[in-house]
Amino acid sequence: MQRKSLVILLTSIVLIISILTTGMVKVIGTAHATERTTATTRKTAHRTKSAVNSQSSVMRTPINWRKSSETVAYPNVNDYPDLWIHVSLAKQRMTLINHHHVLYTMYVSTGVPTADRKTPRGTYHVQAERGKYFYSSSVGEGASYWVSWLNHGEYLFHATPVDAQGHFIKSDANDLGKCPSSHGCVHLSVADAKWVYQNIKYGTKVVID
Repeated sequence: MQRKSLVILLTSIVLIISILTTGMVKVIGTAHATERTTATTRKTAHRTKSAVNSQSSVMRTPINWRKSSETVAYPNVNDYPDLWIHVSLAKQRMTLINHHHVLYTMYVSTGVPTADRKTPRGTYHVQAERGKYFYSSSVGEGASYWVSWLNHGEYLFHATPVDAQGHFIKSDANDLGKCPSSHGCVHLSVADAKWVYQNIKYGTKVVID
């Protein structure tokens, strides 16, 4: 009888130890899984932050309306057949995008938000018309390196405007990347406008919002 009780007692102890051990293994496993998830989240956040910081760090500051907007090389458009252009009226930025990946960001000045000067929102495509220089007597301004994206020469990408004598209009130049100042066109730095004129292909999609 005593031997039977002893066996039952030992069996009970073994069972209890087994249950406790299994529970500890589950807790430890859960803790390790949580640590791995936290570590992965931190790494992802770090990569995202690094990407944002990297994009911000290559933007030229202070803004120089004569030079490129970024301190790195322009992308080779031939490597990105799906390249398209996004113009943000709120941020006064123009980005070159391949699918959802930003390739390059440019400082811009868009149209003053009045009925007669605003830059139209919508989706357009780069048109065939482009040139090295134009002058509009109706607004008393001209510019170099222009590319049409609406109404075949009415709405353009072009460099910082000049007056009738060919002098850069400093008030417009100083607004680049900061606030709207155009008559509806998208002003770019001289270097950026030249690159767009030489590289952006006919039919490239342009989204303005």
